[in-house]
Amino acid sequence: MKFCSKKQSNSLKPIRASGKSPCFCLFPKIHSACQTQGGVPVYLNVYDLTSMNDYIRWAGIGVFHCGIEVYGVEYAFGVHSYPTSGIFEVEPRRCPGFRFRQAIFMGMTSLNPNQISEFMERQSLNYTGDTYHLITKNCNHFCNDICYKLTGNLIPKWVNRLARIGAICSSILPKALKVSAVRQIKDYERQEGEKQRLRPMFQRRSSI
Repeated sequence: MKFCSKKQSNSLKPIRASGKSPCFCLFPKIHSACQTQGGVPVYLNVYDLTSMNDYIRWAGIGVFHCGIEVYGVEYAFGVHSYPTSGIFEVEPRRCPGFRFRQAIFMGMTSLNPNQISEFMERQSLNYTGDTYHLITKNCNHFCNDICYKLTGNLIPKWVNRLARIGAICSSILPKALKVSAVRQIKDYERQEGEKQRLRPMFQRRSSI
């Protein structure tokens, strides 16, 4: 199995849906961590969006970004202005613009690399960049959903507690924090030319 080169992985790479009609459940028999024998680990990688976290983390809140790491690739979700995938991949624990805080073991998945690629492709139909919402559908909501589908476990509540505060969150967060890392995808696309020139994540992998 070949993955993208280290040089390539330093840039954010959006996942593109193939245009197939979405199905309700691609993998209806995904086992949870307690049910799976063997498999590969799934990690939640948590980042600080602000140094303020060092002072308020004791209270069980903070401003965090997070991504899901499996098979040496980290997947996350962010905002842009188009009805196309908001899911992107980066080198694990090196998401540009954020300070890595910790990796949390979430459980095991029995899916192989090709199945993970197909799974993420399907999820990209539900996580388009223009549906991102700071309070109701952010990167942490995405990770919670993906973690549960892959391992049967939910992410720790403190990771997204600030979003659940609701309307208060809008007045607490600095404006700069409301622009997610996926904004950098647009910069990457401009450097490459047209958006269509970016290859889908599942096409960059060779078959086993």
